[in-house]
Amino acid sequence: MTDTLPTVDTPESRPHLRIQKGRARRLRQGGPWLFSNEVEMTAEAKALPPGTLVTVVDAGDERLGVATFNPHSLICARLLDRDWRATVDTGLIKRRLAAAAALRDRLYGTPHYRLVHSEADGLPGLIVDRYGDVFSVQANTAGMDRLTPLVVEALTEAFAPSAVVLRNDTPARALETLPQEQTVALGAVEGPVALTENGVTYLADVTTGQKTGWFYDQRPNRAFVANLAKDRRCIDVYSYAGGFGLACAAAGAAEVTLVDRAERPLALAAEAAARNGFADRVKTTQAEAFGEMQRLAAAGERFGVVVCDPPAFAKSKRDQAQAAKGYRKMARLGAGLVEPGGVILCGSCSHHMPLDRFQEEVTRGLHQAGRDGRLLHTGFAGADHPVHPALPESAYLKTLTFQLD
Repeated sequence: MTDTLPTVDTPESRPHLRIQKGRARRLRQGGPWLFSNEVEMTAEAKALPPGTLVTVVDAGDERLGVATFNPHSLICARLLDRDWRATVDTGLIKRRLAAAAALRDRLYGTPHYRLVHSEADGLPGLIVDRYGDVFSVQANTAGMDRLTPLVVEALTEAFAPSAVVLRNDTPARALETLPQEQTVALGAVEGPVALTENGVTYLADVTTGQKTGWFYDQRPNRAFVANLAKDRRCIDVYSYAGGFGLACAAAGAAEVTLVDRAERPLALAAEAAARNGFADRVKTTQAEAFGEMQRLAAAGERFGVVVCDPPAFAKSKRDQAQAAKGYRKMARLGAGLVEPGGVILCGSCSHHMPLDRFQEEVTRGLHQAGRDGRLLHTGFAGADHPVHPALPESAYLKTLTFQLD
């Protein structure tokens, strides 16, 4: 972590960050970000340590709120509160956590969900996933990195967790000139952590697994596909720890194949299948996705449900063209495995791949496979991944489910 904040935040003595004349409109209309070309990047501002709390003022000295500031980032300021007099302390974070938990507890029957989804929950740059009394935390900005001790303290006071894991190993931290690291800030984690989603028990590796250990965002899309899986052969490509495939098995799929190139998540999926009592209907295959789909198609294998939910093909805007080819090929190969009347789900978790372009490329892939059909469902992230209304680009996840003739 970067240097921690002073013990007490004093609004009256915070440094000011001044917005250039005529550039405050975005902030005044509800936006939570300021870009480096919208503020007066004075020598004093440039000298502030990354993550410093600042009071944002307009060109006329009106105080517009308190934000975290990083002079080295394109998104240089992220608003924490529109009341500049708000004190940023454990109490503020605890109140935000309580509001976020109250919403999730209304949505779901078990304490397994994304607790904090950054700006949409009033804690910009912070991700917290909850696995019962284990919490996996990502601080993706310099501001939240400096606030992490307060976040851990607030989590401890609010939830009495058995463990808090800091999964600060995401590429996003490089944009904030932050190191990538992974530590256990509180307690201990011994082995995988169980979670319940749509009535299915899964196992998450919260210390070394992808992201925070699980992908809660696909919860509603897993439920949709599972409803189509009864008595069908199903294949979950890029399965990770079996999110889609085990949901299909629980819904009565005749047979489920999980394909992933990583051994560890497949082992967790197999163990979870046993815990759920349907290990006899689930098999795992460690293989590269495109090659395995080609092999299965050549062998004449066909499935009633095919799921292709890959990691992000487009990690930046400049990757979009290459990613488009990847999604097109994925859809073409996946379509070759779908039996007549079966369904295919194609997913993209990159906000650099807009929905219209994604649908265009997937549709082209289906056509190249010689398949016709109909779009049944366009899916997005679950409600525990809310979207800030002024940040539509934060709606990153989309899925397209087709029935093919």
